[in-house]
Amino acid sequence: MTEDNDPEQVAELDRLDEAVRTAPAGDTTAQIALWRHVTGLAHWFFIARGSADRPRPFGVAAEQGSMICLYSSAARAKDAAHTLGLVDPESGTVPLMGVPMPAAIDYVASFGRAGVVGVALDHPRVGHYIPLANLGLLKGWLEGTAR
Repeated sequence: MTEDNDPEQVAELDRLDEAVRTAPAGDTTAQIALWRHVTGLAHWFFIARGSADRPRPFGVAAEQGSMICLYSSAARAKDAAHTLGLVDPESGTVPLMGVPMPAAIDYVASFGRAGVVGVALDHPRVGHYIPLANLGLLKGWLEGTAR
């Protein structure tokens, strides 16, 4: 299993989440800060569904369309799996995938061909989402080509 992200970095997401929720309507500054922080995580975690040899990330149906659920830590992914009833009934385990950044951005973007429209962060705990079309912006932040 991939090493989990720094707990302090993950905890910072809760502060940024609160800033997004309390920001004035139309002000995207807090939302940008949240996603910049997510982009800075060492790994993105996903609850694995399907067979062990062909896992796919857990997703949800949202009003906007299908969304992949991205977790900021293995611990948050496990908590979500328990909350959502996604624990393997035979083993009692939660199969996870940890994908290093920046490869995680391309991994998630590849699901656009399957009809996925976005990524939800730490569902159901946080739940902010970003459209797949905006993943290029996140990648640009990592590469220093976007502001």
